[in-house]
Amino acid sequence: MSNKTIVITRPSGQARQLSEALQVSLRNSGFTLESAPKIISLPLLTIAPKGDDLLVGQITTALKTADLAIFVSPNAIECTMRLLEHPWKALSNKPVPIGVMGGSSMAALKNHGVGLEANPAKVILPQNNTQWDSEGLWTELQNLHWNWPTKKVIIFKGEGGRDWLADTLKNAGAQVEAFSVYARVPLDLNSSAWNEIHKMEFANSLWILTSSEAVRYLGQAKLPLALATAVCPHHNIASAAEQIGFGEVTTCEPGDEALIGASQVWLAN
Repeated sequence: MSNKTIVITRPSGQARQLSEALQVSLRNSGFTLESAPKIISLPLLTIAPKGDDLLVGQITTALKTADLAIFVSPNAIECTMRLLEHPWKALSNKPVPIGVMGGSSMAALKNHGVGLEANPAKVILPQNNTQWDSEGLWTELQNLHWNWPTKKVIIFKGEGGRDWLADTLKNAGAQVEAFSVYARVPLDLNSSAWNEIHKMEFANSLWILTSSEAVRYLGQAKLPLALATAVCPHHNIASAAEQIGFGEVTTCEPGDEALIGASQVWLAN
């Protein structure tokens, strides 16, 4: 086994998908069991879906008169669809257009059949993957040339998080209603999940960071991150990584493919 370690910090299910894809990529690149890095899953945040009849009723009522629904993340899509337990088209008299911020969210929608219907709802995504964020989606929404004071926008999100897009839509005159459909639960600092982290060689570790909130929480663990390298798919996450003391921080394009490519580059150095 190589003395190098790659730490995946996503929630467990998403971490498993990335870990499996990374292992396949490494094998295809000629890595053997002996030469491959150790891959550790450290789920810094756990996604805790909300589920109560009151919330379901509020969302169902809001969607009946909505002009646009925005999902801030794949987690928002998964938790909302499981909560509502109905096909998207059945929730309104007309197909409600959907705004998302990245390719992973597009994939999550397709997993639930959204966008694949005979008369699919319009899905709005920033065209440039370097702008897969709130600002990029707002740029795309402006291209619709809507009269925002006449529009009602529903936002599905987690507790906390950025409110930039909601505030921007309100400032444009839109009626905005936000629903928190999940909470993020930090990994207990006394959890056994940290054991392998404390034993590894930080100077030979690459941390895959995909959430600014998770990065800020990681800063509380008081680890020798100045020795470690981080790869981040967004400049906001990279800034958070620098703030908590990572010795080297690199950015890549969004998406698992880019994260895997960046990991391969790091391994080659």
